[in-house]
Amino acid sequence: MSIPTPHIEAKQGDFAETVLMPGDPLRAKFIAETYLENPRQVNGVRGMLGYTGTWRGKPVSVMASGMGQPSIGIYSYELYHFYGVKRIIRVGSCGSLDPDLHLRDIVIAMGACTNGNYAAQYRLPGTYAPIATYELVRRAQLACEEKGLNYKVGNILSSDTFYDDASSAMEWTKMGVLGVEMESAALYCNAARAGREALCICAVSDSFIYPEENATSEERQTSFRGLMEVALELV
Repeated sequence: MSIPTPHIEAKQGDFAETVLMPGDPLRAKFIAETYLENPRQVNGVRGMLGYTGTWRGKPVSVMASGMGQPSIGIYSYELYHFYGVKRIIRVGSCGSLDPDLHLRDIVIAMGACTNGNYAAQYRLPGTYAPIATYELVRRAQLACEEKGLNYKVGNILSSDTFYDDASSAMEWTKMGVLGVEMESAALYCNAARAGREALCICAVSDSFIYPEENATSEERQTSFRGLMEVALELV
């Protein structure tokens, strides 16, 4: 396949080596317009907005992934394999499974459990454990500490279901899983297969422990500034 791809209209060289990847296109737009110098839009196919600019003089891109492993699987694959991207940092939201993690606290996903089947395509003789790039984990942890943010490092669940008929999310706490989102396992698989780097950092947007803690859709787009600023420190 050549570029532009079926899902990205950008030209060669339009993406920086580092891409911040929120799920929401409007969060991508907010990050680009709020933090980047001279941002320009490089993708708008299917409304999946992508921008490239600079942060403290360093080139950086931000592009939405959409929701779920199939969606981030497509976009991260094309960025890694066709656009020369070296690292993708997912800038996401998650539901907290941990009593110490409240609204806007940070989860640094060292590993990504999943109830999905994304890794089956590799035909491995066992169960693959998707993990982040350690250097990015370490730097994200330091950035959280420098900014005084409440955070935890550990496992996250990438679920294929948002509305879970079995209401099984809390079962994952038996294995120390910190929160639930929908994308990271596929991103980590794609990065490993391509020999590239990846990390998921999530802000808590709601809680299975404290149901009264629930961010609005607008707050999810614009208020997770600690999360965004930690991700930018990794550029």
